[in-house]
Order: sequence, then C-alpha cells, then structure tokens
Amino acid sequence: MLRGELVALRARQDSDIPVLEADLHSDVVTWSRSDGRPWRPLPAGSDDSPYKIRNSRDDPAVFSVVELASDELAGDASLWKVDPHNRSAHLGLSLRPSFRGRGLGTDVVRALCRYGFEIRGLNRLQVETLADNQAMLRSATQAGFTREGVLRQAGWVNGEFVDEVILGQLASEWFG
Repeated sequence: MLRGELVALRARQDSDIPVLEADLHSDVVTWSRSDGRPWRPLPAGSDDSPYKIRNSRDDPAVFSVVELASDELAGDASLWKVDPHNRSAHLGLSLRPSFRGRGLGTDVVRALCRYGFEIRGLNRLQVETLADNQAMLRSATQAGFTREGVLRQAGWVNGEFVDEVILGQLASEWFG
C-alpha cells in the first residue's frame, strides 16, 4: 500500500468493483470525459468491467484510492501505458462524486508519482486531460507537472471534439 497525506493507494479488492461501477462507470457523462474508450452499458458483475484486474503482472498498474480520514473507497487510479524501454508511463485517476473537491486528487497524483519514479524507476510521467478539466489540471500542476502542449480536438466527448492538454514530469523534477 502506498500512503499519501490524505489517501492510500492499495490493490483492488473484489468488493471495490460494484462501488466503482455504480459511482464511476454508470455516470455516462463523467465516464465519457475521463476515459478514451466509448461508454457502453455493462451488467453488474460483468467480466468486462473496466475495474476488474485482468492480470496483476500486466500494464496498467491499477489501484483503489482510499481516503485515510474515513477509510472509505474514494476512487480509482492507475499508471498505464508503461514503457519499460523508455522508462515512461501515463497516469490517471477518477474520484467518486462524494470525494471530489477535497484535495484528494493532488495527493493521488503525488502517490502515483512516488510509485512511478521511486518504485518503478521511471524517468517520465505524463497526464492527458481535457482542456476544461480544471480539477485534474490543478492536481497535476500542484504535484509538479509542467504543461507541455495541447492536442487540438483530440478527444471525442459527448458528441463533440475537444482539446486535450498534455502535462509531463521528469524524475529529475520530482520533489517527492
């Protein structure tokens, strides 16, 4: 388990899956804004659940986010598209609606950086987010990421093309 100041990142438990499906996947608008895959309905307990761990040795490294103050499941976080040759990866997170706006996002990003830089020995971490996702832009920036550019109309979200912002951080910039 990785501990931050406000959150812990731990292995996904089977009991987490229905909660994440109900609070994150069932919200079509939020899912469409936070995941590059198109939303599709899934029955509860489906083997196709995006929250099920397929193979714990494969990319991505998936975590459940637990708020330390309440010891409650707060969301989902991952290091994905891990490239061991170039020592780089992407990171992402999604918090349950009742846990948003509490400053947990920045702590999750910092914990993912610690995992990527200190434990996995990566050199570069990257965040891609929608240009209007102020919460993720703020969390990444507060965790030391630098805005590197904009991919114009790179995402198809809820019937329109939207810009994506790329942020990056190098191991030499990590202040963990």
